[in-house]
Amino acid sequence: MTSPAATLRSLLATGRLLTMPCCHDALSARLIERAGFPATFMSGFAVSAARLGLPDTGLISFGEMVDQARTISRAVAIPVLADGDTGYGNAMNIKRTVREYAAAGLACIMLEDQVAPKRCGHTRGKQVVGFDEACLRIRAAVDARDEGADILIMARTDARGPAGMEEAMRRMRAFQALGADILFLEAPRSIEEMRAFCNGVPGWKMANLIEEGLTPLLPPAELQALGFAIAAYPLALLQGIITAVEGVLAELAAGRHPTGLQSFAHVREVIGFPDYYREEERYAEGGGAGQPSGTVPVG
Repeated sequence: MTSPAATLRSLLATGRLLTMPCCHDALSARLIERAGFPATFMSGFAVSAARLGLPDTGLISFGEMVDQARTISRAVAIPVLADGDTGYGNAMNIKRTVREYAAAGLACIMLEDQVAPKRCGHTRGKQVVGFDEACLRIRAAVDARDEGADILIMARTDARGPAGMEEAMRRMRAFQALGADILFLEAPRSIEEMRAFCNGVPGWKMANLIEEGLTPLLPPAELQALGFAIAAYPLALLQGIITAVEGVLAELAAGRHPTGLQSFAHVREVIGFPDYYREEERYAEGGGAGQPSGTVPVG
């Protein structure tokens, strides 16, 4: 059986832009898969919001993230990439994080160079560690991969905001030289900066597209023309869910039954009731093979 990491490598090797809505739980991942997308990304922002009801400011723990990742990866057949934040400690912690994310069934882990506790790359107050420490994090992650963890390493820098584009590119080139599989320069401010990123360093690169964020929201064809391999949409589903739920709640609060809801039959199908019923029938009394109905096996 092909591993999630191998499947992701094959997708990236086609040269076609990988459009990737981001998930936060098993249900959102399954909806992404049902819609025909070939991969998804577990967004730390969205998981913190959905699991804790808290902002993406380093409040969610390693244990909570890896547990969420395991649940998501088991719910779908498509490869799942995931936010590994700063790696949750020193080089040994980072290596353990990489191994645990691989064991959870993930195809790729993203690691960044922010000061802990980290925060969303499109919000205020973020800081980055020094160049040497940033490189050490990626070297540890790459070592864990090369020592047997079947997972890709995505190296992210948030240096564009606090340290400028030149320093961000310096880190991207260093991370690529260290062996990172995918590069992610967070929050470029213009198309020119996005082009400079793609032209300035080899390898697969990801664009992070947040509505009302700092980076221009370009269509997929334009992103591919610039040289990006992945287009990630980390908050689109979360924003859609909040919009829909607030609308339903407003209708209920006004004494009206909400309209435009999906049918109960569709909900059951999405969640997997038909598959469960088919499996249930296989084990119905008298439906098994090799043993008469009503008998009980002895010791």
